[in-house]
Amino acid sequence: MSETKNYYISTAIAYTSAKPHIGNTYEIVLADAIARYKRMTGYRVYFQTGTDEHGQKIQEKAEAAGVTPQEYVDGVAGEIRRIWDLMNTTYDKFVRTSDPEHVAKVQKIFKRLYDQGDIYKGTYHGKYCTPCESFWTESQLKDGKCPDCGREVQDAEEEAYFFRMSKYADLLLAYIQDHSEFIQPESRKNEMVNNFLKPGLQDLCVSRTSFTWGIPVDFDSKHVVYVWLDALTNYITFCGYDPDGNHDQHYKDFWPADLHLIGKDIVRFHTIYWPIFLMALGEPLPKQVFGHPWLLVGSGKMSKSAGNVVYADDLVEQFGVDAIRYFVLHEIPFANDGAMTYELIIERVNTELANILGNLVNRTIAMDQKYFGGQIMAPVASEPVDEELKAIALALPARVEARMNELKVADAMDEIFALLRRANKYIDETAPWALAKDAEKRDRLGTVLYNLLEAIRFSAILLEPYLPETSARMLHQLGVKNGGVASLSRFGGMPVGGTVGQAEILFGRIDREQKLAELEAWQEAKAKAALPAVEVEPQLTENVDFDTFCRSDFRAVKVKDCQRVKKSDKLLRFTLDDGTGEDRQILSGIAKYYQPEELIGKTLVAIVNLPPRKMMGFESRGMLISAVHKERGDERLNLIIIDSAIPAGAKLC
Repeated sequence: MSETKNYYISTAIAYTSAKPHIGNTYEIVLADAIARYKRMTGYRVYFQTGTDEHGQKIQEKAEAAGVTPQEYVDGVAGEIRRIWDLMNTTYDKFVRTSDPEHVAKVQKIFKRLYDQGDIYKGTYHGKYCTPCESFWTESQLKDGKCPDCGREVQDAEEEAYFFRMSKYADLLLAYIQDHSEFIQPESRKNEMVNNFLKPGLQDLCVSRTSFTWGIPVDFDSKHVVYVWLDALTNYITFCGYDPDGNHDQHYKDFWPADLHLIGKDIVRFHTIYWPIFLMALGEPLPKQVFGHPWLLVGSGKMSKSAGNVVYADDLVEQFGVDAIRYFVLHEIPFANDGAMTYELIIERVNTELANILGNLVNRTIAMDQKYFGGQIMAPVASEPVDEELKAIALALPARVEARMNELKVADAMDEIFALLRRANKYIDETAPWALAKDAEKRDRLGTVLYNLLEAIRFSAILLEPYLPETSARMLHQLGVKNGGVASLSRFGGMPVGGTVGQAEILFGRIDREQKLAELEAWQEAKAKAALPAVEVEPQLTENVDFDTFCRSDFRAVKVKDCQRVKKSDKLLRFTLDDGTGEDRQILSGIAKYYQPEELIGKTLVAIVNLPPRKMMGFESRGMLISAVHKERGDERLNLIIIDSAIPAGAKLC
């Protein structure tokens, strides 16, 4: 007996800054399909996912929410796990980087790298993107902004520990060139080599002192470990790696990982930083890193700022789990972004799931019930049209395997649907309803229905990784169990003399216009329900004469920089372009409502002829205009943000 092969697949761990949208959820569904397929074909699979829970962004979000960082990540991690479970994913371990065992291992890893000279202490000068938790040099910026997310970056200067990336750069480049399968798709590999490795790697800042929510450097307590060093090591710390070298059997069985499945936006971290960390630790590199494309809404990447975020649980509520699994797996090609609209989901449900798949199963089972009382008849003499159907079915397992080995999951599903399409055509060619009218053709009718049932069995088994609930329902209607790929070595697995179950609708057709109208009403209802109870201050009754009003000079100002004021929980210090050619400084007590970086580049309204006043040692010349109200008893504030086309210094009147 051949030895069972081990297979370790991981997703990127989800950042606990917010609830994951359907684009994030695609990754766990894709990983689940691969893991299920590997199990079905005889592998012992270890499938790891989880949450990334440290960093400046999370600390700031927790402060804004009025909770501790741990309380904040506990809530988001629970929501992420709920959605992963909702999507029927079969992960073996859900990890969290706030886990004390992980924390202790990361501290040991950091100390080991420091002791062996790979990490040293220095001072960081450069640019930092808080949303991406990424460091950049001036030359790496794109139009002065983060090249990954396009948002503003902040000047950063602080004492920090650095990793000697350049020490391992040539080794990594040689490894990538010698292992063509390491980075996939090919376009991702070319980007990493040409944009990062060949120009030369700079040493990487691997600690921070400007916030506290992270893993402490245990020998220098004012530092916390850089979030990416913390996060990337999850792939080994939770797999059984021991920094002291006493790895457990699980680690010995499964490391190196067979596949790190990640989004294309974090390929750099996984194919440059992570391999170099492993080289420094003397551990083997993962066999493959696949940077999957994105699921776009219309033509744009999902983001809250764009207002186009769609959540998996909302889609499941409207269309069902397997319909959404099918859509996200099918609509994102191997190397290109996919698009999502409600219209496209409806089309896929109607054409592929309801017509091609559901209709085939329903009418085949119904015909067997009608003509043979549900009994599975023995096939007799074969005709050429039968042999063509059989040949497609028998070739299908190998064709699916070839596509899955290339990680071309959408293509693998298309192979299965090619058999389903052929089976539908086979019905038209053999016309069972016509055969049923001739008693002398009863054997032929039984053969036709047997071949259809067997083709459906092939499809049901091979669909299990992608549509697990649907696969189980298909097999239940056939009256057979899932015998796995091993049961597809011959065309003849349906038990003659057995009985099929009752015909059930797998996917109902959707009335497009009616559903779109329902979705619009549903979205409006959700938006209305989400609106907070708003309370505004009563208007003043005392009149102000027009001349007094005109003496107030309201101007458009553009935010050049915005910083927190040290030792103040309330104040933000703005550097503003007011159109005069000289910067204007205004301090505003709005720190609880805004993060400084999100205001840079905005056009605001300020009254500029107020007398200067000192605040926390800084002179404030003017006041920013905002709207204040209460939502369910809590005070809210919104700055008046105006069209960026309005030039700095424009007078408001």
